[in-house]
Amino acid sequence: MRDRGLSEVGCFGIAASMKDLLLVADVQLVGQKCSLAGVHFDDDAVADFFDKQVDAGRKPQEFARIWVHTHPGSSAMPSGTDEETFARCFGKANWAVMFILSQSGETYTRITMTEPARFTVRIQAEIDYTASFPGAASDQWEEEYQQNVIIRDGYGF
Repeated sequence: MRDRGLSEVGCFGIAASMKDLLLVADVQLVGQKCSLAGVHFDDDAVADFFDKQVDAGRKPQEFARIWVHTHPGSSAMPSGTDEETFARCFGKANWAVMFILSQSGETYTRITMTEPARFTVRIQAEIDYTASFPGAASDQWEEEYQQNVIIRDGYGF
C-alpha cells in the first residue's frame, strides 16, 4: 500500500497471537477516504471489521491496537492530523501503536499506554521483507485497495 499512490492509506495490524501482540502477522484495510495528509475510516466498515475479527475468535488486543498507515514522500513523522486520528480512534484503549511507513522506507513507531499510568514512547520496528508473510498476496491486495480506498484530492475529506 506504501507505493500505491500519492495519498496516505491506513489499515489495522493484526497480531500473530495473544502471546506476541506486537508481531504483526497481517494487515487489514477497511473502507476509508484518503488524502495527501490523512485517513478517515468509515465507521460502518470499522464496525464490520471488528465483528468479523470477534467472530474469528480474536480479542481486540489482537486486531484493534495497531494502526498502520503510509505517508507519501520521505517523512514518516506523524502530522497533526495523524495525532488527532490516533487520539480519536485509539485513545480509549489501554495501549495502542502508531506505525507509519513513508514511500522512502522511513518508519515511525510509538506505543501509548494508559494503564497503569499514561505514557508514550517511541519503539523500534523492523520490517522483515525476507520472512514468510502469509497475508502477502499482491492481486488480493489490489482488489482490497480498489474496494476500500477512496482518494480525495488535496488535504481534506
